[in-house]
Amino acid sequence: MPLCAWLKASTMTAAVVLATTTAAYAAPTSLSAPEPSAPSTAAVVTLRYDDSRAGGWEAAIAAGVASWNASVGNVRLVEAAPGTRAEIVIVATTGWPQATLGPVRPGRQVRVELGSQAVTQGYDKTRIAAHELGHSLGLPDTKPGPCSQLMSGSSAGTACVNAVPNATERARVESAYAGGAASRVPTDGRVLVDAP
Repeated sequence: MPLCAWLKASTMTAAVVLATTTAAYAAPTSLSAPEPSAPSTAAVVTLRYDDSRAGGWEAAIAAGVASWNASVGNVRLVEAAPGTRAEIVIVATTGWPQATLGPVRPGRQVRVELGSQAVTQGYDKTRIAAHELGHSLGLPDTKPGPCSQLMSGSSAGTACVNAVPNATERARVESAYAGGAASRVPTDGRVLVDAP
């Protein structure tokens, strides 16, 4: 084969291989597995809280809110702007802590009372705040219970400072607000008093 013919044939072969390879990599990826999509923020339910009447509890409320926001993904607690309506109204009282049992729905309202009587007895303020917020999110008491259960409340004793919901508690809240479904879940409306 003359050199000219051989070069022409080699060039044609290389061009075909290159074109085939390029086409294979440039082909649509409809047959490949889809890439995972980013979590949708549309499903996150935002609940506002008003702690303007909870003097002396601000740090405990902020820590309790941070605990819930770090623990669940489909509901988020945010501080209400002054003068706006909040779904969770938090007030300081002299009695025992108590709260309306939710899950509270956007546009509805529940009340949390952070009672100083529990603090006087030696209970941790942050645990109290996180526990009462748990009621607003739809969790009942689990008394008696261990310190590892946030909703065991006062039954865990005054030495317990755990303010983080356990896996079961987190799953129940996630289920109550799944896919923004809080609007379909009625608020229980019962007031739970957390005296021992």
